[in-house]
Amino acid sequence: MTAARIDEFVEAVGSAFADGSLVRLKLGGYHGTEPDLRSVEARKIVVKGEDRLSFTFHYKTRDIIKNHELGEAAAQLRAWLADAFRSAQLAATTFDLTFERNGDKIRLKRTEAVRDAVAASHDRAKVRPVAAGAKPWQAGLGLTDEQGNVRKDAQDKFRQINRMVEIFAPLIQALPDNPRIVDMGAGKGYLDFAIADWLQAQGRSAEIVGVELRPQLVSDGNRLAQSSGLIGLSFAPGSILDYDATGADAVIALHACDTATDDAIYKGILAGARLIAVAPCCHKQVRREMERGTAADTLSPLLRHGIFRERQAEMLTDTLRALLLERHGYKTRVFEFVSDAHTPKNNLIVAEKDTRAGKQADAQIADLKAMFGIGEHYLERLLAGTEANTALS
Repeated sequence: MTAARIDEFVEAVGSAFADGSLVRLKLGGYHGTEPDLRSVEARKIVVKGEDRLSFTFHYKTRDIIKNHELGEAAAQLRAWLADAFRSAQLAATTFDLTFERNGDKIRLKRTEAVRDAVAASHDRAKVRPVAAGAKPWQAGLGLTDEQGNVRKDAQDKFRQINRMVEIFAPLIQALPDNPRIVDMGAGKGYLDFAIADWLQAQGRSAEIVGVELRPQLVSDGNRLAQSSGLIGLSFAPGSILDYDATGADAVIALHACDTATDDAIYKGILAGARLIAVAPCCHKQVRREMERGTAADTLSPLLRHGIFRERQAEMLTDTLRALLLERHGYKTRVFEFVSDAHTPKNNLIVAEKDTRAGKQADAQIADLKAMFGIGEHYLERLLAGTEANTALS
């Protein structure tokens, strides 16, 4: 068991190193034989075009730096964690992983985080999971010019795409091999192409389906996916509610307007997807419910002004979505995935299957609805009668 937990930590370091999400690695609690050694820190660097893990050894009166390729670094980490260091902390773009050893007992604790990737090269170049270049899909989507450079008018979009891949990379890695990923309301499929490109670069396969109502976008997407050589990526015509998502490991939806976000969540729950991730857009349904209903008197100052009422409706809508997901056996978290300078609709709801979730959701949903005078959330209506099919497993 001890070796397995050490391997789990080392493999997490290796994955973060490989996909560019490694921010910092620190080892502490040293009790080895080397005099005056206090701690060791590591980060990813590029030396003569090759990725390396750079270790800084902090001694009492000096620091020493040694660079290793990943295989050497992994072997060294295993040896250190088995003997010389009692603790280690891995900080990545989307999570923190803490290692603690007390004799033969090892404790691993993972917590979610949101932070920017760090540069790996000495010139501070940005580490991106999807690099710009002469790739047909990037040019076809208007991201790059004929030379493979990101167009000036596409800089923000390209950053957003990479940020989404940074977020989704560890989530997808936690899915089974060759996962089925369904993107509801895919549009032009920016994220689908980027994920397919990233997975292919990692040597992983997946079935990625972009569901889109507009036939022309479906046709364009399929043609571009084929010409780009992205195996497993396809686009299907139809509405979110009409699409059969059976067998989906992940259901995602970015900026599906108003209740289309709820449609995507519903289809993900119905499919028993391990991962559901949505970036909501528009929150009209709950706001209309608030306007028809009677909220608690103590809320009247918050709801008197239109702009505050709109913001409260957005928060309430997404809070209820998260709670309804928890009711159906998902652990949820909500965070900003890009700066609001790029888009005001920048919240991401991420839900992962967890049998421990949802124990208090029913009471919390009822209390919030009563407080704000909500008769019904649209997602609640969709889910009515499905509890037997989505029992916690």
